[in-house]
Amino acid sequence: MISKAAWRRIGSALGAAINVMPYLPKWLILASVIGVIAGLGAVVFYEALTVSTHLFLGVLAGYHVPTPAGEGNAAGSAHFARAWAIPIVVALGALASGFVVFTWAPEAEGHGTDAAIDAVHHNPRGIRLRAVIVKIVASALTIGSGGSGGREGPTAQISAGFGSLLARVLDLSPEDGRIAVSVGIGSGIGAIFSAPLGGAVLAADIVYRDDFDLEALLPAAFASIIAYTIFGAVFGYQPLFAAPGGYHFHQPIQLVWFATIGLLAGVIGLLYSKSFYGIVRLSHRLPFSKKLRPALGGLLVGLMALGLPEVLGTGYGWVQKGLGAEMLHTPLLIVLALPLARILATGLSIGTGGSGGVFGPGMVIGAFTGLAVWRLLEPFAPGIGHAPAPYVIVGMMAVFGGISRAPVAVMLMVAQMTGSIAMLGPAMIAVAIAWFIVGCADDSIYRSQLRTRADSETRRR
Repeated sequence: MISKAAWRRIGSALGAAINVMPYLPKWLILASVIGVIAGLGAVVFYEALTVSTHLFLGVLAGYHVPTPAGEGNAAGSAHFARAWAIPIVVALGALASGFVVFTWAPEAEGHGTDAAIDAVHHNPRGIRLRAVIVKIVASALTIGSGGSGGREGPTAQISAGFGSLLARVLDLSPEDGRIAVSVGIGSGIGAIFSAPLGGAVLAADIVYRDDFDLEALLPAAFASIIAYTIFGAVFGYQPLFAAPGGYHFHQPIQLVWFATIGLLAGVIGLLYSKSFYGIVRLSHRLPFSKKLRPALGGLLVGLMALGLPEVLGTGYGWVQKGLGAEMLHTPLLIVLALPLARILATGLSIGTGGSGGVFGPGMVIGAFTGLAVWRLLEPFAPGIGHAPAPYVIVGMMAVFGGISRAPVAVMLMVAQMTGSIAMLGPAMIAVAIAWFIVGCADDSIYRSQLRTRADSETRRR
């Protein structure tokens, strides 16, 4: 068995060889290794979440969530077989998640992407492997039991954590360590969403509010395509969502309706961010153990779900229903309430100390926002069309593209996730308006973002 001292010598020798390489071969090697881990990490977490969802919601609660087209397009349960069990199960999963997080790795609470962004700027070598493992387990428990969260946060933290490990083992410079963690974020998210181009751009777009990191773009492209190839080899290469019919822009009046979505998306995005962090602050004031706080949030989400099952889990299956015709007969008041309900459910699930991403819920909130606008306008608005899919897609892009301060990356990612590249042109007006509104408020769902590259500690060393 190789001793720790021997491993350190091997790491030092490899680091010495890699650190003197020119930019392109160095990052071809490092990004390829990060991409392999990102793809494998996405596979592991996806399987863990599938098992957890089946155990908690399927076996214990007797409820099956709908799934998107890329994951079988299951219709899900029409009603709750054991309605009384839903709040108990969601609270139980959140309780288990809180115990795991606050016993072994308190830094794994909340949404992992923000913690990885903070590491990019302040301590690229500082992501503990223990926190990565805890994040996987805790997120599977939180989301699998019905908590409102995204699976991209833990996946990003897996590959970002490996990038951090490379920075430590190979003694990478602060600048290279920053790139390694950024590449890990983008490739992990690109893999789990089957959107490698979006993931590559995200690595360069998500770490700053008003800037773009070109140095991370090429390594992220290497890593993202490798991660996507590995994840797709196991689960297939189809887009996550299927948008019925092809979209062709031929009605200029639709830009008015997309601009309307952009205005609303900016406001909804700000509400998402401010309510999320408001719940975080409120949770910190609760007069009982941190380990118990996620259970309270889970109980409240479970009670909400009795009236609005759309708040449970990732919500991707409900986005698929919104893209098609399956929610056309849902009462209008319910459709109007869904974005707000999902905002509240995400805050209660993750903001109280649960574990999961905020990227996925942000897109679900956006999808429900676009659907609500279409339902309101469709009876009388000229040129709006008879299909909700374009408005659902634009809503996904605009809400999270604005509040994440990563508009280009989110647009590309949603376009790949829905197979709707043709939507990019007309969607730009909505995303630009939402981004402008959020920028005027100087807010972001990722509070660890710095304004520009000049503000990063790793660049000043």
